[in-house]
Amino acid sequence: MFRLFLVIQLFFANIFACQGCYTSCVKKIRDSKTIQKKSLFIPVKHHNILVYSPERPKSKILKEDPFLSLYLIKDYRKFPYPFEVNMRSKTASAVVNEKRAKKGKIIKNQVGLNTLGVYTAKLSSPALITTSCCFLEAIVTNRGVIQKEYIQRFLSHAPVTYGDIGIRVKNKKGLVVVSASDPYIKENPFKKGDCIVAFDGREVHAASVFMRAVLFSKIGSLHSVKIKRHGELLHVKVITHKRYGGGAFSDTFLEQKGIYFDKKLHIVKLSKQFKNYGLLLGDELLQVNGKTVKNEEELREYVEGFKDFSLLLFERRNFQFFVKIK
Repeated sequence: MFRLFLVIQLFFANIFACQGCYTSCVKKIRDSKTIQKKSLFIPVKHHNILVYSPERPKSKILKEDPFLSLYLIKDYRKFPYPFEVNMRSKTASAVVNEKRAKKGKIIKNQVGLNTLGVYTAKLSSPALITTSCCFLEAIVTNRGVIQKEYIQRFLSHAPVTYGDIGIRVKNKKGLVVVSASDPYIKENPFKKGDCIVAFDGREVHAASVFMRAVLFSKIGSLHSVKIKRHGELLHVKVITHKRYGGGAFSDTFLEQKGIYFDKKLHIVKLSKQFKNYGLLLGDELLQVNGKTVKNEEELREYVEGFKDFSLLLFERRNFQFFVKIK
């Protein structure tokens, strides 16, 4: 009887959605138990649940995006009115939780995996950003906003991988500028400070759009890029490689070598090949190529200048030692 009552309530909630009021969306989140502590359990199509969680769910995982902490699991409750991602058009939106909604808009778009979006209205995270019809626009996390393009790609692709052409970019005075270049990608043609003018024949005006094109491109695919360097236009060809770092992972370029760090540059994940180097979990990185480093940005900066090898100084229980990475 209770289940029937709940279905009737949700039926009328869906009928009266899209009236410019987000009350039905608040109720939908509450009735579906979407928000659970620091995680989101969002019912979606095909009786599945889209999970955002800083910790790996204990349920059987159908697929995952560890970069953005997204997972897909089965919905055994079979919630009758799942959320749909709004890929139709831009429309008014609000940030919504199980108690209230606040209208706003995205003022900074998500730039790749490392820089998530920014929304004007604030509610405690996690939360959803929806239209008044309760279509899903984005997910609000403690790191920022994961926008719908990334959510839709996660739901529609398996397995979930991202592409990499060996650069990180940022918006600067109306231009898309290379902020870091990966020295471990062979024959990487990019240099820090290059302006990205066009990608596969399309003009580039925003770092968010450009990084989506790169990340969503097929691994192994060939692309043409027009860049401006010191006032000169150059045309280069690049191949999409697999992305290893970023998002919930460190992003120092050493990830493709199998070394992952926490924010204080302690090793938190290590591939099997580095057992021969004598590295262990917990080792702290102190220097790169003779330069002291304290964070990921400094590490990227000092690594990218050395294409042949990098000399890393680690410390373990007051014992310091060097490791050469080729």
